[in-house]
Parts: sequence; structure tokens; C-alpha cells
Amino acid sequence: MTVHLVAIVGGSGSGKTWLARRLKRRLGRHAGLVSLDDFYRDLSALPKRERDRRNFDDPAAIEWGLFLETLARIKRGEPAAIPRYDFASHTRQRRARAWKPKPIVLLDGLWLLRETQARRLYSLSVYLDAPGETRLQWRIARDRKERGRSRASVLRQFREQVEPMHARFVAPQARHADIVLDSPAGDKVLGRLAAMVTGLATPPRMNR
Repeated sequence: MTVHLVAIVGGSGSGKTWLARRLKRRLGRHAGLVSLDDFYRDLSALPKRERDRRNFDDPAAIEWGLFLETLARIKRGEPAAIPRYDFASHTRQRRARAWKPKPIVLLDGLWLLRETQARRLYSLSVYLDAPGETRLQWRIARDRKERGRSRASVLRQFREQVEPMHARFVAPQARHADIVLDSPAGDKVLGRLAAMVTGLATPPRMNR
């Protein structure tokens, strides 16, 4: 099986996960979805207070060896075990997700274009560009609903960690992307992108 990896990259709150999920819905059963977020390091050996102080907007928080090894297996069309990360406790869940090979794999994450080894595996890469205020409002909504955090703590983290790390590690990746899109992407853009991704896995017609 030929596997095409499509990387969707952008800052926290840029809409990359939303875009990846919408694309997967359009592409149907032939597409799978993997999030770089699930490869955060397991901090279960640390006290909870120390875990909470860690900077999760620094790419060093990712277990890159495991991610690259798993990505290579997926690219080869092999089964893989995808870790599951619990953001409330900053720990890795015991049971991994069993991955079955798919011809199209949508990846979403903050730093998917940072590693040269990973970039070589992608058939297509997309960078989502969104204003800081847009990303902040989305992050407040998500972290309060899904991660049980207060508005004040989200604001503080955004100013002290998220934006400085975005400028240093996330935004520079745009130069490596095949496509740079303004976020949020409308239905017309989504349709064009879906057609482009579908074309990756569709053999060209041969004239007789």
C-alpha cells in the first residue's frame, strides 16, 4: 500500500485540528488521523505540581524518537500503536490506539515541519496562519471546556509561554509548507484541499 502523509501545521488555536477532522470527514474511510499531541512525554513520574509547571509549548515536550519511529511505520503501511495523552494529568494512558494502515493519513500538530526526517515523509504540508487574538480566544474556549482550566490561567500561559514559543518555533515552519492558508478555512478552500489530497492517492489515467 502506498501511504500519503498530509501534515497540517499551525499555532495553538489556529484551527488545524478542526481542518484535519473536516478533511477526514470528506475523505471517508480511506483516511486516518494522527495528532502530534498524543506524543507528549509521559510525566507520570513527576509530582502533579511539577507537571503543571512544564512548558508544553516547547517542542522539547514531545517524545520525538517515538513519534518518528511511529511515523515511519505508518508511512510503510504497517500497523502501529498510537499513544493516548491525558492533558488533565499530563500523563500517557495505559492503552494505546491500534492503528490500521490507511492510504491517506492526516497529521495535525504544532511542530510537524520542524524535523527534517519527518518532512521527507510528507506528500503534502499545509500551514494555517491565524492572528494571535483568534488563537487566544479558541484556546480559552478549549482549555476551559476540555482541560478544566480557568480563564486567568489560560491567559497567563498564553502570554508567558504560548506566544513566545509560537514566534520562536511554530511560525518559522511556514517556509517549509507546500501551502499556507489563512485560518479559518472556508468551505471552498476545504473542498479544494480535499480534492488535492484525494488526487494524491488516485492513480493518473492512462491514455490508450
